[in-house]
Amino acid sequence: MLEFGALFIRSSEIAMLRKLIGCCLVLLAGSSFADEVQVAVAANFAAPMKQIALAFEQTTGHKALLSFGATGKFYAQIKNAAPFDILLAADQTTPTQLAQEQAAVAGSQFTYAIGKLVLWSAAAGLVDAQGAILKHGSFAHLALASPKQAPYGAAALETLTALNLVKELSPKFVQGESIGQTYTFVATGNAELGFVALSQVWENNQIKSGSAWIVPENLYAPLRQDAILLKHGKDNSAALALLAYLKTDAAKNIIRSYGYRF
Repeated sequence: MLEFGALFIRSSEIAMLRKLIGCCLVLLAGSSFADEVQVAVAANFAAPMKQIALAFEQTTGHKALLSFGATGKFYAQIKNAAPFDILLAADQTTPTQLAQEQAAVAGSQFTYAIGKLVLWSAAAGLVDAQGAILKHGSFAHLALASPKQAPYGAAALETLTALNLVKELSPKFVQGESIGQTYTFVATGNAELGFVALSQVWENNQIKSGSAWIVPENLYAPLRQDAILLKHGKDNSAALALLAYLKTDAAKNIIRSYGYRF
């Protein structure tokens, strides 16, 4: 026991104080290494990325702050100095262009997923497994994402072009700014059916509700979705860690569970 005036501290209490101080120092050190990363995420990848972000934070301590939208819109925002650290695009072209324009880090680009297009309706039995409703069915509205803003919209237009149905169906088009908005049009019944990302309607290895035709991949260009480190995030440790995490088996298993392939 040590005596300091009227204050008495036992040796066991000193040991406990040292432990508490040590724990505090460890926590402070850990928090100093934790960081945040601002991520622009293509709308089709919203559900898997939310799950990945949670696992990423639990594994690394870093926090991913997610924004969802159309790849084309993100491109415009990034060019106007939006403070994103990473872009998870719905195509390869946009990340490549950003790298060429020196708005992203050359050599950091890679494909994190290959998406699939699906014709979907919230109504059970409306869309047949061959997509014949497009040629023979009766419906007033067909939703698709803007082909100029969203790669899934471009894929939908490619599909209709391959089927020689653009002229016939264009009066029925309802265009969403992103594939997220397009999904909402169909989910709420504002459009009887529409082209959305398979990931938006896929759960437990099947379509989770409604009716759908998974569009054959020979009808549109492969939806290779690339990630890239943006100039704003080149010195952000959390950004580098997230890009590395997207390549892990843990992340890939989540991505596969939403119907994507590699």
